[in-house]
Amino acid sequence: MHTHLDVRVDDIVRMRKRHPCGGWEWRVVRIGADIGLLCLTCKRRLMMPRDKFRRAVKTITRPSETTPVKD
Repeated sequence: MHTHLDVRVDDIVRMRKRHPCGGWEWRVVRIGADIGLLCLTCKRRLMMPRDKFRRAVKTITRPSETTPVKD
Protein backbone atom coordinates (compact mmCIF):
# COMPACT_ATOMS: atom_id res chain seq x y z
CA MET A 1 0.00 0.00 0.00
CA HIS A 2 1.41 3.38 -1.02
CA THR A 3 0.68 6.34 1.19
CA HIS A 4 0.53 9.75 -0.44
CA LEU A 5 3.01 12.22 1.02
CA ASP A 6 2.24 15.82 0.08
CA VAL A 7 5.71 17.35 -0.02
CA ARG A 8 6.60 20.48 -1.98
CA VAL A 9 9.69 22.46 -2.87
CA ASP A 10 11.01 24.49 0.12
CA ASP A 11 9.33 22.23 2.71
CA ILE A 12 11.55 21.34 5.67
CA VAL A 13 11.50 17.62 6.48
CA ARG A 14 12.87 15.69 9.44
CA MET A 15 14.37 12.32 8.54
CA ARG A 16 14.27 9.13 10.61
CA LYS A 17 18.08 8.84 10.63
CA ARG A 18 20.62 11.53 11.43
CA HIS A 19 22.97 12.72 8.67
CA PRO A 20 26.69 12.02 9.40
CA CYS A 21 27.19 15.76 10.05
CA GLY A 22 24.67 15.54 12.91
CA GLY A 23 21.75 17.26 11.16
CA TRP A 24 18.17 16.00 11.18
CA GLU A 25 16.42 18.56 8.96
CA TRP A 26 16.53 18.90 5.19
CA ARG A 27 15.02 21.39 2.72
CA VAL A 28 13.28 19.93 -0.33
CA VAL A 29 14.87 21.56 -3.40
CA ARG A 30 13.52 19.37 -6.21
CA ILE A 31 10.47 17.22 -6.83
CA GLY A 32 10.27 14.60 -9.56
CA ALA A 33 11.07 10.92 -9.91
CA ASP A 34 13.83 11.71 -7.42
CA ILE A 35 13.56 14.11 -4.49
CA GLY A 36 16.36 16.66 -4.15
CA LEU A 37 17.35 17.50 -0.57
CA LEU A 38 19.66 20.05 1.06
CA CYS A 39 20.99 19.37 4.57
CA LEU A 40 20.33 22.45 6.70
CA THR A 41 23.39 21.75 8.88
CA CYS A 42 26.21 21.15 6.38
CA LYS A 43 24.51 22.28 3.11
CA ARG A 44 25.22 18.97 1.37
CA ARG A 45 22.83 18.13 -1.46
CA LEU A 46 21.58 14.69 -2.37
CA MET A 47 19.04 13.04 -4.62
CA MET A 48 16.85 10.27 -3.25
CA PRO A 49 14.36 8.07 -5.12
CA ARG A 50 10.77 8.95 -4.23
CA ASP A 51 9.95 5.57 -2.66
CA LYS A 52 13.09 5.62 -0.48
CA PHE A 53 12.29 9.22 0.53
CA ARG A 54 8.76 8.20 1.57
CA ARG A 55 10.20 5.57 3.94
CA ALA A 56 13.00 7.81 5.26
CA VAL A 57 11.00 10.94 6.12
CA LYS A 58 9.62 11.19 9.66
CA THR A 59 7.72 14.49 9.60
CA ILE A 60 7.31 17.68 7.63
CA THR A 61 8.32 20.11 10.37
CA ARG A 62 7.71 23.40 8.62
CA PRO A 63 5.73 23.41 5.37
CA SER A 64 6.54 26.05 2.79
CA GLU A 65 4.45 29.22 2.56
CA THR A 66 2.92 27.99 -0.72
CA THR A 67 1.19 25.09 1.07
CA PRO A 68 -2.54 25.85 1.24
CA VAL A 69 -4.02 26.18 4.73
CA LYS A 70 -6.91 23.81 5.43
CA ASP A 71 -9.79 25.17 7.53
